[in-house]
Amino acid sequence: MAKDWARSEGEGSREILPGWLRDTIGPILLMVTTPLFMMILFKTVKDFEGSLLDCFGYVFANPASLLPWASKSVWMSPLDAEAWKLLGFYMVFELILMRIVPGRRFEATMTSTGHKPVYNANGVQCLLISIVTFTILGYLEIFDPTRIYDKFGEILSALNLFALVFCTMLTIKGRYFPSTADSGSTGNAIIDFYWGTELYPRILGWDVKQFTNCRFGMMYWAIGPIAYAWKQHQLYGYVSDSMVVSMALQLIYVTKFFWWETGYFCSMDIQHDRAGYYICWGCLCWVPSVYTSQTLYLVEHPVQLGRPLALVIFLAGTLMIYINYDSDRQRQDFRRNTKAKIWGKPPVKIDAQYTTVDGKTRHSALLASGW
Repeated sequence: MAKDWARSEGEGSREILPGWLRDTIGPILLMVTTPLFMMILFKTVKDFEGSLLDCFGYVFANPASLLPWASKSVWMSPLDAEAWKLLGFYMVFELILMRIVPGRRFEATMTSTGHKPVYNANGVQCLLISIVTFTILGYLEIFDPTRIYDKFGEILSALNLFALVFCTMLTIKGRYFPSTADSGSTGNAIIDFYWGTELYPRILGWDVKQFTNCRFGMMYWAIGPIAYAWKQHQLYGYVSDSMVVSMALQLIYVTKFFWWETGYFCSMDIQHDRAGYYICWGCLCWVPSVYTSQTLYLVEHPVQLGRPLALVIFLAGTLMIYINYDSDRQRQDFRRNTKAKIWGKPPVKIDAQYTTVDGKTRHSALLASGW
């Protein structure tokens, strides 16, 4: 496959940074620093009262702590049996739901090679089943939700190991066993691993990016805060109103995401970014660790806001989530019909003209009104 395959899929023809920096040094730095930051953030929350300055001070005083095998490492064991058991059950459960839960057939945008991705749009159903199942298992004491918090460091280390192996497998698969013609090598092994070699990989019928992005990362964003609230109740006998507000807002946001999941299937994340470290490691590791970090911190640091302030924060957060949703809705409506009214008025639009690497001049309508 030609080196310019990625650019033909929509990457800009003007290169701001030198190729060696953009395609080699940049990805290497990100792949080295993002796992470290993930574990430093966890260490900050668990051992340094949420103070990044104190945690970085510890790291600078003990630079060997960045190494997984060091005695005072920020890393936990990636081979913890319980962590792998928790991850295994979670992954298998979500994979089964992807396959068996009825949903609407959704056909996304056709690619330049003529491939039209088809999805089972059952995100909301899977979210509700996951939350209800998790809660019932915890209530009946079949499963202890607090173990997720207790083993979260080991879970993150195990996830990092799994994601690196998984991305290696995807890199090889995209080069030699692609699911569609939207695949191939850029000619640079670093960028191949970082960005991926396949746009729509499937394994045994399961769509890889739908699993990593939606059914693993985003689903944990809903389940994780519930587990953390459970742990706070175990420690203190109550759940603080700050935890309730944080958990509720995240559940609303994630529910909004799955309600809009078919729109996500037509977003840049899915239509442009291939399945590599950038998006798969990010959804497998970054989303569970960083996006839930505020509720992770609140577990052992309960804050009572008081009903008036808690209500104000909840209403303000809900409004922001609605604006986020309605902005996406306006943009989608505009894409389907550039004359569709926005807030009851004709849309203000920009005719963006650009030249692709094949020398052709193209146009794209950009919405400039509404949110």
